[in-house]
Amino acid sequence: MLTRRSLLTALAAAPLLPRAAFAREPQVFQTGGVAINRADPVAYFDGAGPVLAEATHAAQWNGATWHFASAAARDAFAGDPERYAPRFGGYCAFAASRGYLAPTVPEAWTVYEGRLYLNANLRARELWLQDIPGNIAKGEVNWPGILG
Repeated sequence: MLTRRSLLTALAAAPLLPRAAFAREPQVFQTGGVAINRADPVAYFDGAGPVLAEATHAAQWNGATWHFASAAARDAFAGDPERYAPRFGGYCAFAASRGYLAPTVPEAWTVYEGRLYLNANLRARELWLQDIPGNIAKGEVNWPGILG
């Protein structure tokens, strides 16, 4: 039988019990430690769109390994990663505008006002394109709080 005394004793002991720790999502969308599905972020700005790269030309930045199609692309990124890295850590920009995280695919992308934005799929990209400035503003309000 639960008495007032046993309830108070249990409540007093509660802070001594371990609490479940919830891991914060990485700042960069990555699979197996590699950022943005192995896509070279610099290639989006060169007009090549998504170019998948191997570890031959890699760099570490913001807790992830980034792959590049060439040493020149790697060096450009290393010189100014904020310029080339996708906004919202490479997570879906449309999802960020709605307050949640979603993975991305290299084919659903937009360069807008000099920044790269990735989306979860081509349908999310269509929705993103309907109001890019508004979606960016909403995403900025939500970021980085949605990382957990």
